[in-house]
Order: sequence, then structure tokens, then C-alpha cells
Amino acid sequence: MESSPLLAALFFIAATITFLSFRRRRNLPPGPFPYPIVGNMLQLGANPHQVFAKLSKRYGPLMSIHLGSLYTVIVSSPEMAKEILHRHGQVFSGRTIAQAVHACDHDKISMGFLPVASEWRDMRKICKEQMFSNQSMEASQGLRRQKLQQLLDHVQKCSDSGRAVDIREAAFITTLNLMSATLFSSQATEFDSKATMEFKEIIEGVATIVGVPNFADYFPILRPFDPQGVKRRADVFFGKLLAKIEGYLTERLESKRANPNAPKKDDFLEIVVDIIQANEFKLKTHHFTHLMLDLFVGGSDTNTTSIEWAMSELVMNPDKMARLKAELKSVAGDEKIVDESAMPKLPYLQAVIKEVMRIHPPGPLLLPRKAESDQEVNGYLIPKGTQILINAYAIGRDPSIWTDPETFDPERFLDNKIDFKGQDYELLPFGSGRRVCPGMPLATRILHMATATLVHNFDWKLEDDSTAAADHAGELFGVAVRRAVPLRIMPIVKS
Repeated sequence: MESSPLLAALFFIAATITFLSFRRRRNLPPGPFPYPIVGNMLQLGANPHQVFAKLSKRYGPLMSIHLGSLYTVIVSSPEMAKEILHRHGQVFSGRTIAQAVHACDHDKISMGFLPVASEWRDMRKICKEQMFSNQSMEASQGLRRQKLQQLLDHVQKCSDSGRAVDIREAAFITTLNLMSATLFSSQATEFDSKATMEFKEIIEGVATIVGVPNFADYFPILRPFDPQGVKRRADVFFGKLLAKIEGYLTERLESKRANPNAPKKDDFLEIVVDIIQANEFKLKTHHFTHLMLDLFVGGSDTNTTSIEWAMSELVMNPDKMARLKAELKSVAGDEKIVDESAMPKLPYLQAVIKEVMRIHPPGPLLLPRKAESDQEVNGYLIPKGTQILINAYAIGRDPSIWTDPETFDPERFLDNKIDFKGQDYELLPFGSGRRVCPGMPLATRILHMATATLVHNFDWKLEDDSTAAADHAGELFGVAVRRAVPLRIMPIVKS
């Protein structure tokens, strides 16, 4: 028994020597030493994106860590992000797939996880040329306008009764309804209603279970046992959401068969039905139901988070709020809902959203990539099978790129042409290259218009400003990084 500490010390020293020798021999990117079995998992803390940002200052913009047995490279500079996403985009186009995403075979059907091959290209083409084309977006804006009016009515009721608005809740319901209107011409849920909360709970269930830290993802030997029950719960939530989406699709197909000459609707479902009936692509119905699941879950969580952060930053910076109000007033006048076509006339609104995306990227590590073969990057070897994480949070707060990076300053985007569409690697909230988010055209419209509706029609003050600074700084890591404390603010009708 007395020799146990000595044996443990000798084992640790041997493991250290073996690892360092292996790293030098293979010329892997530098990084902190991993402990036996767990690797660097104990260093991550509650907010791994922040930990990775700090570690990158020591180990550089291409840094390697071990998450259990999952070898991972963290990318923390625009230059290295361009190498990974653009120059070597084909090599790093794979995905590491969390066990939860295997629910209902989602990993084998979803465009977000399919390999870059014929099925993926067909789905990408449909998204770009039909579902998210300018023509499609313009055709469906009337549906979104109705849902923004519902948001306005809800906030007005809160103002009339002297109640604070829970911005996260209001943004979540509005985003769900905007997505549901655009996809299906339907209402997903309602404000102040318990009868329609099932849909909301399913969406939250899918988003939550995908973001749950799962030991089976870091130690694949555990996957068959599903020790935390993640896969079992994911099957339930994914199954319920897919059933709802399939119900919408079946109903529309039957309606089209019964009334082939009925007027077309301006939603995505109409496009999907036309594609299925034309049989132009070698895609099955389940490809579209899983695509719409991705849009629902990804769009609702990230847009909700970004709207809350936008309102949080504006309330904490009254001068920025006043400037945005003035711009909206000059363009929209007495119109309650700003028209989407007015976006080019609202440069400060665009700058506000860009600044929110810089300082609070909703998915700070983006979706994981995977190396499909060995590849040398910046003089280091990245072996086949390596997980790649792009730390958009670290890039967005790098003082060598941004002046006063911790300060919310939309004006910085009035003087440059940096955008978040995937061409500028300093700002990558939607990713870049082959795997750039296909729903970006819809997400950006929702984010801009919901923020404009809230700012244009009301003045705002904190329900409780005694802990405002601490609450604003707190983050809760997940699929999207949200405020740790939900933002509650009082709406005041402008005099």
C-alpha cells in the first residue's frame, strides 16, 4: 500500500514522457498536457469557449487538446480559420457527430451531418436556389410580418399592465412562430397560453439534449451502453418533432392531391411539395423532414439567444439604443413593423447585429468539423479523424483584430465592410465554406426584424438594475451561449 503513491508518480511520469515523445514525433499542434484517460476535460469548466480562448494565448491559434479519447484541435485566429475552412475545406468537411444526433438516424439524413456527396449537394442546391432564394424570402415576408405584430401586441399588453417582458421567452415564442409561419404557414405557439406549450417543450427538449455533455461522446467505448440515457431521451424528442413535421407535410400533400388547382402558399412547405411531386432530385421525403427539423431547432435557439443579447447590450448602452431608435424613426416613421425591404436603409441596425454576433456568437465553437485525412496546416500535422473546433468567441474578442474588443461598439462596423456571410474570417457566427449555415438568409431577417420591432415601438428600462452588470456578464454554455440570468425589462410606450 505504501508504494501506491510512488507507482502512481512513476506511471504519470512515464505517460508524460510517452505523450511528449509522441507529440514531437508526429509534430502535432502544441497544447496543454492531457491527464491519463480524461485528457484535458477537467480544465474546461462551465464555459469551455472562454477557457480555450485563454489557452490559445499561450499555445497559439492552432492548439490541440484531448477530450477523453477524442483528439481535438482548436482554431483561434482568422488566418487559421481560413486555412481550415477555405484552403483545406474539402479535407475538413467531415463532422464529428454527438451520440444524441444519432436519434431517429438523424446523422444519416440531415444535411448538417451528411458527407459532402451527391445527397448533400442536392439538398444544398435546393436550399440555396429555392428555399432561401431572394424570391422565396420576399414571398414569405408577409407571413413573418403577422408574427411580428403578435410580438408587438404581447409587449403592448405587458406595458399596459405594468409587467416586465421576459425577453428570452418572448424571443423564443416569436422565433418559433416566425419559423413556423415561414416553413408551414402555421402558428407554433402563443403568448400567455398553456394549451400550445407542447411544441415549445419539444423544441427545447431537442436543443437541450443535443447540448448535454455526454461521456459517450468522449469515450466511444461507452456508446452501446448509453450510460446517461442521452440517446434514449433524444429518440423521444426527435421522434415527437419529426412526427409533427411529417404531419404538416402529409396534410399539405393530401390537400394538393384533392385540390391540384388551389392557390399556392408562400411557405417552404409548398416548395418541398413541388420538389417531391416533380421527382427532380434523388431525395426522399425524410430528407426534407429532417432538414426542417434542423432549421427549427437551430434557428429557434440561436435567434432567441441573439435577440436577448441584442436587447441586453442596447439596454446597457442607452446611447446606442437612442441612435438605433433615431435611425428606425427616420426610415419607418409611424409604421409599427419595419419592412424587410428597408434593411439597406438601416446601416446602424445592421452594425448592431454584427456587433452582437462578434461579442456574443450564439454557437461560439460552431459545429465540429472532422479531418477526413491527414493534413499539414501551418507546419503542424492534423491527423485523420481529428475533431476541429473554430473558436468564434476567441476570434471576436482578439485585441489584435478589434479595438477594445470587450466594449459593445456597433460604430466599428460603420467604417469597414466586414460581414458575417462567411467571406470574412474575423466574423464567423454562421460558419464558412461548404458547411456555412444554409438558413442564414432567414435567420438574419428574423434577427434584424425582431430587434427592430422591439426597439422602434417602446422605450425600455431594467426591471431591477441593482444586479444589472453582473447579470449581463454571466453566460450559460450550451448549443447556444445564452445569458445566465434571463433578461427582464419594462416596456414603456413612447410619448
